[in-house]
Amino acid sequence: MKKFRYISRLAGILAIVLAVNACEPQMADKPEMGAAPTSDQLDFTITPGSDEFNFVIENASSVTGIASWDFGNGSKGSGNKNVARYPMPGDYTVTLTLVTRGGMATMTKTLTQTETDFSVFTDPVYVNLTGGIADADGKTWVLDVATRGHLGVGPLDDPTAMTWWAAAPYEKDGTGLMDDEITFKLDGFEVTYDNKGVSYVKAYRANDPALALIYLNPRENKGDWDVDYATPVSGTFNITEVSEGSYTITLNGDKPIFPCFDVGAKDNTYTIRKVEENLLELTCFESYEGWNNWHYYLIPKGYVRPTITYTVNVTEGVDNEVSCSITDYSIPDGQSVTNVTWNFGDGSDEVTAGKDEEVKHIFMRKGTFNVTAKLNTSLGVLTGTKQITLVNNNSAYVPFLLDMMIVYNDLSEVQVFPLLAENCSLDIVDNPDKEYPNKSSKVAHFSRTGNQYANAFIRLPAGFRFDLRLQQVFKVMVRGKAGDVILLKLENSDPAEPWKTGTEKTYTIQNDDTWEVAVFDFNGVPGGFDWTGDMYAPDVVADDRFNHDYYNTLRLMCNPTVADGTHSFYLDELSGPHVEGIHK
Repeated sequence: MKKFRYISRLAGILAIVLAVNACEPQMADKPEMGAAPTSDQLDFTITPGSDEFNFVIENASSVTGIASWDFGNGSKGSGNKNVARYPMPGDYTVTLTLVTRGGMATMTKTLTQTETDFSVFTDPVYVNLTGGIADADGKTWVLDVATRGHLGVGPLDDPTAMTWWAAAPYEKDGTGLMDDEITFKLDGFEVTYDNKGVSYVKAYRANDPALALIYLNPRENKGDWDVDYATPVSGTFNITEVSEGSYTITLNGDKPIFPCFDVGAKDNTYTIRKVEENLLELTCFESYEGWNNWHYYLIPKGYVRPTITYTVNVTEGVDNEVSCSITDYSIPDGQSVTNVTWNFGDGSDEVTAGKDEEVKHIFMRKGTFNVTAKLNTSLGVLTGTKQITLVNNNSAYVPFLLDMMIVYNDLSEVQVFPLLAENCSLDIVDNPDKEYPNKSSKVAHFSRTGNQYANAFIRLPAGFRFDLRLQQVFKVMVRGKAGDVILLKLENSDPAEPWKTGTEKTYTIQNDDTWEVAVFDFNGVPGGFDWTGDMYAPDVVADDRFNHDYYNTLRLMCNPTVADGTHSFYLDELSGPHVEGIHK
């Protein structure tokens, strides 16, 4: 049998209940259809349990039904037999509700407790949660919005409840939850929720008819819903020790009480993952959709997490050699820095070094670069950035002839940028026709069935962009069926909707199963979409917003206006304009 310890508020006293569910009614116990039960058919017994604070409460009704209980101390139960713990003196009204196929009935009895269990006043779970008996006003908690994962969600079997989503710091800034507070008070085991007028809730809570008179004026905000909700509201809390050292907390009230974000917690119950002086970590199953496990980090109101402070140093040396280091550390007791990962902002690979190690990096080209230090610490990843401007190229830098074409990928010897597939097959195969103009040994074969916008693509690394100012032509060798249309599209992958940035040209294959050069000249070609209200240019070559430092993705499609059927072609020798940043 599992032990359950409950804590609740009774007027002017402390009371804690431990309820142990006995076996639920079995199929054979299901009530038969008939008349509604009456209260005189209901009965239950209250007998001493394992000590002076535990009582066995058992259904003894003369009719068969499904029993549910209110133990009179803010905790509830179900099943025919429960064990309840009453560690504080007082008169407790225990209520049995019995549901049969014919209806339901209730009856009550009074349990009188004269003994006191003083251990609750020193239990660290309750002391950390409430501030203990020394804090008469209780302890107020707020969401730790500066920490990643202050909200999160995962599947029911995810103990972290953050597999699917962990909120970034201040991700919900501007919503109703940012100033919410929840206070736990040991005297009376009282819980008070205060939202300053606006709460933040899931859509199914905002639109629940049962809450229509409580949650007013619902409006969507950053993926969930703000609602007007009059607070503060108070109720009681019950803590349940479901196994040795493992606890849940149930929030009881006539109106919703929740830890700053209402996800519809099942039975208003939350699992306590951690309850420390300065951290309360909770998870809960929601009761509407039935597959979500939600996560919360809370900290005491006014508490400032200890943080690691430091200085990022980026110093220019000779011939664009830059020295990077971290100094002036202030590391609180119990915290640590493992190492530092440096991103130099020029498209080169990141470098990880010791926390006190000086890292040197040579920038080949002049320009302004954001050098980022990512400190891997016991508090998570801390990030600092320092900007540096270099007025000269490195002496070894040889710029490309910007009016010349370069080969991006010939699928054999030259593969500056990999050619990838999206919703299509793209295989490197033997050249089916090693004759002029293409005698390469290996080529790519593109094929799609349906998926009209399936494409082969290259995406330039960070810091690289196509430069269309002096060379505007892209070329690729193609072999397919006469009349098939090959589309080449350029995009900027930075915005949330890259398709709005696009510019494109088409080439129609002239002959069946013959290698030919597809030419895509972007002179005079518009870019972006004027009807979206976003950035638009009638000529991407003439517009400085588009002709350099902008496009970083190239896509090739086959018959993109035809949704059905199978479409394929061979391709090789993909080439085009200079890529700024490629030579370093």
